[in-house]
Amino acid sequence: MSHSINIGLKPDKTPVIRVNDVGFSWSSEAIVLDGCSLEVPQGEFWMLLGNNGSGKSTLLRLLAGLLVPDRGSIVMPYKTGFVFQNPDRQLVMPTVGADIAFGLVSEHLSLVQVKERVRSALDAVNLLDLERRPIHALSGGQKQRIAIAGAIARNCEVIMFDEPTALLDPDSQLELVAQVKNLVKNSNLTALWVTHRLEELDYCDGAFLLEGGKVVAKGDPQSLKQRLLATEK
Repeated sequence: MSHSINIGLKPDKTPVIRVNDVGFSWSSEAIVLDGCSLEVPQGEFWMLLGNNGSGKSTLLRLLAGLLVPDRGSIVMPYKTGFVFQNPDRQLVMPTVGADIAFGLVSEHLSLVQVKERVRSALDAVNLLDLERRPIHALSGGQKQRIAIAGAIARNCEVIMFDEPTALLDPDSQLELVAQVKNLVKNSNLTALWVTHRLEELDYCDGAFLLEGGKVVAKGDPQSLKQRLLATEK
């Protein structure tokens, strides 16, 4: 049995995401995850790295309930939000405020409550002045922050990000990851962020390295970053 390498791990906190020995395959010839296990501590910002085809996005979709594992267990007791790589796939209403409000329909809130939730969520991502802005007039980075605001408005305590900076310019990439770091610290959120950009490790509390369908290293992001940089030389 193989084990992941712990790199400079801090003392354990209560995990809010628990993945234990999860396996998933599209077919007998297309195994994606094979004995994958990880835990994300409450109130922290963790990242999931790995080469293309390592199973990062598949794992996130399993965590979001979009896919069902073939074996193993996933425990996530809190309401969860999901931010896609392309925000145009999840922003469906014509204006910013309407899009966030749309996600609250199932809660049967009063109009006053909806407005309060929308404005509070927009304030959390520093976009309160864009409440009436048409979605099509937003930049890529602003759209991603609106997607995050939608999760905050629904009182999600865990937010997962599937390479949210992939379609952004370099300045917007770092602005978004810094925004998420601040949100995690100031709003007691827990975040799991899929990336392949090593510079984004400068903003998180910890990281996992996924290879061959399982976590092979985890822990301090700077130590993991140096390990990966050394293997590239």
